[in-house]
Amino acid sequence: MMLAVILAAMLIAGLNYNSNLALGFAFLVASLTLVTMHHCNRNMLGMLVDVTPEIDAFAGREAGAEFVLRNESDVERPDVEIRLPMTADAGAAGMGAAGVGATGVGAAGVGRVSARNDEVITVMIPVPRRGVLRVEQFELRTRHPFGWFHAWTYVQSPITIFVAPAPLGTRTLPSTRENGAAASTETRGDEDFSGLRAYQPGMPLKHMAWKSLARGGEPAVRTYTGLASQPEWLEWSALEGLDTESRLSQLCLWILESDVAQRPYGLRIPGKEIAPSGGAAHRFACLRSLAAFGMVEF
Repeated sequence: MMLAVILAAMLIAGLNYNSNLALGFAFLVASLTLVTMHHCNRNMLGMLVDVTPEIDAFAGREAGAEFVLRNESDVERPDVEIRLPMTADAGAAGMGAAGVGATGVGAAGVGRVSARNDEVITVMIPVPRRGVLRVEQFELRTRHPFGWFHAWTYVQSPITIFVAPAPLGTRTLPSTRENGAAASTETRGDEDFSGLRAYQPGMPLKHMAWKSLARGGEPAVRTYTGLASQPEWLEWSALEGLDTESRLSQLCLWILESDVAQRPYGLRIPGKEIAPSGGAAHRFACLRSLAAFGMVEF
């Protein structure tokens, strides 16, 4: 609308002063405006987008939603923006996990997609509280080339964000608090270094391989091979004296520590029991159970 007002003012001024130069410039800008409008629309035309439907994160950090933009045309697509709606905080116990309303722009990412190429855009979403967030749609838009117009579309592709509690706590694993042969066996196993693995957010820093990082290597943590031992249970009942969120944070820390040490573990919380196992899939299942604890639906 402001552009239309400026064009009208230029045209009136050119007619008022009978200036052919002003009139010519006004018509030139008007022509450029029409061409710009079509270029803005073409920048979005036929764009394909894929999104990861499930994301895992920890409370107090950010969740990284990855979008893959696919450009199958021979035209470069610059200044393509992805916007996620403003969402309510992920709720703790008592709040539903059904969905969140959009009241504004919550997170955004911008990218450029070359001709016949794909581009990955990561949108960082703040997740201050534990819970499950569901974003039912996101916006794909552009203001190319001059920002005079913007073309947009809403993509109906639900995204579920499992926000596990922050891994915090001061209590040691149940197996390391016990005395006797079993605890002694596992302690000796913990001292049996087996190698390095890539660092992931949430892993305890006490296992960080600082020397490797100082030499310019990628962040990694030390792993240990334990001797034969029985699977351990991470239980809600073992954390008496703590409130709900503190218990969940301590259980989250225990899960990450057990995963780093490659010890089989199970999880018992009110209304949920996960049999002892190991690996990434088991870790995600346990963390998602903590994220959804106390919510209306999972």
